[in-house]
Amino acid sequence: MEYFVEQAASHREAESKIRSKYGDKARIMHHKTIRTGGFLGFFTREGVEVTGYFSHEPSKPRPDAARKNADIEEEKRKILGSVKSDKTIDMVLKELQTIKEKMDQPQPAVTARSGDHPTLVRMQELLLHNEFTPSYIAQMIRRLRSGFSLEELEDSDRVEAQLVEWIAETIRIHEPRRTGPPDVFVLVGPTGVGKTTTIAKLAAMHGVESDGNASPRVRIITIDNYRIGAREQIETYGNIMDIPVACVDSAQEMRKQVALFQDADVVFVDTIGKSPRQFSQLGEMNEVVRACGGGAQVHLAISATTKTSDLYEVLRQFEPFGYRSIIVTKLDETTRIGNVISVLHDKQKPISYLTDGQRVPENLERATVERLLLTLEELHVNRRRIAEAFANPNDGASNG
Repeated sequence: MEYFVEQAASHREAESKIRSKYGDKARIMHHKTIRTGGFLGFFTREGVEVTGYFSHEPSKPRPDAARKNADIEEEKRKILGSVKSDKTIDMVLKELQTIKEKMDQPQPAVTARSGDHPTLVRMQELLLHNEFTPSYIAQMIRRLRSGFSLEELEDSDRVEAQLVEWIAETIRIHEPRRTGPPDVFVLVGPTGVGKTTTIAKLAAMHGVESDGNASPRVRIITIDNYRIGAREQIETYGNIMDIPVACVDSAQEMRKQVALFQDADVVFVDTIGKSPRQFSQLGEMNEVVRACGGGAQVHLAISATTKTSDLYEVLRQFEPFGYRSIIVTKLDETTRIGNVISVLHDKQKPISYLTDGQRVPENLERATVERLLLTLEELHVNRRRIAEAFANPNDGASNG
């Protein structure tokens, strides 16, 4: 057994490097975030360092279902043979019965059947590999099964192309609209998703999007007075970009500051990072956000690394803020976002921006169907066809 340490700019790049060097036998033990470059501690690049091992021994064949069942029965006998009291035996039997009942229950959204065409099985494998949710996969397999004859399924490339287009159809892109001036853009979201950095990126992006006209007047308001260094961080960004930054901690101060910024074109509001389970604090923050005025547009930031169940919880708990769109952050920290696409499709939430790193403002872009599809692994995307079919009519809009 040999160990390795690899560094790269992103998890995807690190995983690709490990695969090319060590093959499928490589096993990742842990990874950590590292920072390199920058100037005086600012605008450093974020990277990852991955540690793992690989063995020169040949891979053992995977046991079939019969072998697995035999192993389970053997484990049962070992467990039962190791206990002494009747009470302990009863507890073990109850646990085993519970496990058996769970295994016997029909799994949600069963998709490809044992007798299905190999192409359907392959499409399911691709969707599973990208971590789409079971219900989403079932929907796609049903559509493929009903939309293609057995003869047409022989053309797997055509089936895959159609699957990609159907995935594209489930992605909603936010259509920005102006409400100002000033346009008030509020960003909310749970702790750790990168709201402050995203606000800085948005401010920088809008500050230079002039389309030949004078640069828009941009302002930033932060209500994050509690996180250590948060105010200093956003003020530093503001100083570097020559954008005024104000700090408020109440609804009354928010109304006053928004009024003072009436000469601006765009006002970005950075909020406190709260857990969706902190109900009372979320309510207090919502009061401050509402003080931005009826024309304020709220956007919710979620991390691409969030697991499916937590995505549903975050969307639900922040619903009272009336957010108009989703900003997906940290795309560089994961290689599979099928669950994000699945959940946002299920809840019919549009996406406005994507971020894939810490650099300001480079690692921010407007969301497009094409860009999201390109994050999928092992699915071929006809970029020209997708770009033409799902062009964003509001690419030139300045805010949303």
